[in-house]
Amino acid sequence: MRRGSNLPAVGTYNQTLVLDLIRRSPDGISRIELAARTGLSAQTLSNVARRLVAEGWVREGTPVVSGPGKPRTPLQLDPAARCAVGIHLDPAVETVVVVDLLGQVVAQTERTPRPDATREQILGDLVDTVESLLAEGGRSRASVLGIGVAAPGPLDAEAGVLFEPPLLPPVWHDLALGSLLHAATGLPTTVEKDVVAAMVGELWRDAAQELQDSIFVYYGAGVGAGLAVDGTPIRGRTGNAGDVAHLVVEPGGPACGCGQHGCLGAAIAPERLLIDAGVIDGGEPVAASALREHVRDLATRAQGGDYRAVAAVRRAGASLARAVVQINNLLDADVVVVGGPLWTLLSATAGPALVGAVASSTETATVRGIRVLESGLATDAAAVGAACLVLDAAMTPRPTDLMIAGTAH
Repeated sequence: MRRGSNLPAVGTYNQTLVLDLIRRSPDGISRIELAARTGLSAQTLSNVARRLVAEGWVREGTPVVSGPGKPRTPLQLDPAARCAVGIHLDPAVETVVVVDLLGQVVAQTERTPRPDATREQILGDLVDTVESLLAEGGRSRASVLGIGVAAPGPLDAEAGVLFEPPLLPPVWHDLALGSLLHAATGLPTTVEKDVVAAMVGELWRDAAQELQDSIFVYYGAGVGAGLAVDGTPIRGRTGNAGDVAHLVVEPGGPACGCGQHGCLGAAIAPERLLIDAGVIDGGEPVAASALREHVRDLATRAQGGDYRAVAAVRRAGASLARAVVQINNLLDADVVVVGGPLWTLLSATAGPALVGAVASSTETATVRGIRVLESGLATDAAAVGAACLVLDAAMTPRPTDLMIAGTAH
């Protein structure tokens, strides 16, 4: 458990510590309980609580009589007090959401990317969409904590720059999206790798704290994995952790651009599934803008019992299972969440194949078995995660906040 401090220099840490505990208590939590759980003095806790109420983050609930003495007044988070914007850039679909302080979506939209858009048009579209969604959700600009962007790597998360994401058109390459969005909207903007953002979103919504050590498998136009250890998403030294596309899951399988055969990315590439199922011809290139509709057609055929479609989707589930087992053998998490815009379409058929192949694997090293869960965020996983990056930065206490900077002499 994180502990607070009564030193006046760490008011920000104490405030986020208390706010985090209130957020995790849906029915409310009293000042006495907060003091006991944080180690803060009654006076310090009272000052923090008063500030949170005055700033609108927290509201006082109905007093509860639980015995002799003064009734306890629970403090509850006001989800509508602030909001955050999340943007997810996937070659097949762009998703923008506005979420409240609990990470619940209050406004959302999806659109097919424009393949011929210029950088100016891309930025203009995003800014217009953000403004439109804030209006739709009834949120003022003053209530917006910031914008989070989830994008495929490689990228420089600290600088907010996309390098050359292989699945995005060249117009996105070397794009300083973070600073451009900040300048265009006036809102703080953070950029994160899509699978890391999705993992943050799952953790933020994980009230039961089942995902403290877990793996998030993302399946859209590409595939990746978000990792969490002790409730903390793993970003890696450069923020690009989670590239699992070159795990070999099908020896002798399709050729991959890296020179190997049977890499996960190539084995379960949507284009391969579409060809194997007969949805498209082998020589027919698939535009990213048309990919999701083709996959929706594939899903419909599979659920309707078309044998080629069923075989293609089930094989993808089994291939993904081999990757899940390999990743879990390394991390020993034993909990795997699967989501993403294309997985949501195929999960009815691919999900059982994935679960069955994981359960029957002879390669797993776990002693407890692996639980496979469907993401509760569906197609919005990375977009909600991007917004939750903003919430996490504002509302999660970190020991580094306790550090007091010295002055050089």
